[in-house]
Amino acid sequence: MIYLDHAAATPVAPKVKEAMEPYFTDDFFNPSAAYLPAKKVASEYEAAKATIAHAIGAKASDLIITAGATEANNLAFTSVNKNGAILYLETEHDSVRAVAKNLGGKPIKVLPNGLIDLNDLKSKITDQTELISVALANNELGTVQPLAEIASIIRETKLNRMKRGVKTQLLLHSDASQALNLLDISVARLGVDLLTINSAKIYGPKGVGALYVSHDAKLHPLVAGGGQEKGLRSGTENVPGVIGFAKATELAKGHLNGNRKKYTTWRKILLAELKDYELINRKHSLDNFIVLCYNGIDAERLVFLLEEKDIFVATGAACAASKGVRSHVLKAIGLTDEQIAGSLRITLGETNTEEQIHKAADIINETIKNEYKRIKALSH
Repeated sequence: MIYLDHAAATPVAPKVKEAMEPYFTDDFFNPSAAYLPAKKVASEYEAAKATIAHAIGAKASDLIITAGATEANNLAFTSVNKNGAILYLETEHDSVRAVAKNLGGKPIKVLPNGLIDLNDLKSKITDQTELISVALANNELGTVQPLAEIASIIRETKLNRMKRGVKTQLLLHSDASQALNLLDISVARLGVDLLTINSAKIYGPKGVGALYVSHDAKLHPLVAGGGQEKGLRSGTENVPGVIGFAKATELAKGHLNGNRKKYTTWRKILLAELKDYELINRKHSLDNFIVLCYNGIDAERLVFLLEEKDIFVATGAACAASKGVRSHVLKAIGLTDEQIAGSLRITLGETNTEEQIHKAADIINETIKNEYKRIKALSH
């Protein structure tokens, strides 16, 4: 198997699995219990939270542990008051778009290269705007957004409001799910008030994520119960999940530069060896993302043909592809319906080797060649 869809899911790293195992059996205790073994588990849970927080330049007390990025994104939007206005980037993941739309949010346009249109952002901020949500790295294109510039615009807006006596809050939220093992993330440098991170994308267990919350953001719980996680995320703590998440962030931080160099090299090899494609994400992208368009080819059919040859790629976000929905991200950057229909997303990762990259290029080229032959024969 040659797996080239690491943006959709990553396997649990062996060291992560090893770190988690005791908490399924020997150290199974509920951290809220009063006896010593449970208190030991509670202490280890907090230490793991501190490790996760450290990876983004934060403290354990700044994090709310969730059941993944979707819940963390939804929780971030509880910071908005009843009549508060919301702005969100039109290329956001559905877990942001859906909740933003439900709350009457307005989309911010992107430029053809996938970057935020800062002029459109400025023109849409009003005195009622309370939350702006822009992903650090897009889940379909890998486009890395200039969050520090966005944060600067927000700071200027807040100063202007202060001078005029406008007391409405203005917060910046970012979904950094795709970026934690590929970018050196610091909440202070980014200037964010709320940041979503996700274990499942960095070789940690699925079903666990976290939301960084600054002191300026006041959230409301989505779930009522025993008051865990400062009362914002009730339910018995997912101890094995958080231990695994912590180990995954530790490994991600340690291998950051090495991974980036490796993926940059592999990306160059793949792009040099593949034929007949148009490259969609040329600049401003994570090192492991390659988005290609094969004109006149049905990419969904191509995914199945490659699967038969044990190569796994995607046409876009896994959740959209499973519903047969056309990519709103590719539409937003101005691609035609034909280009969208012929677009493939390849995301490199830890399961790959350089040998696999060469082999994948050969098999993809052969499959594309045969498809063009088949289409030509049908047209005669």
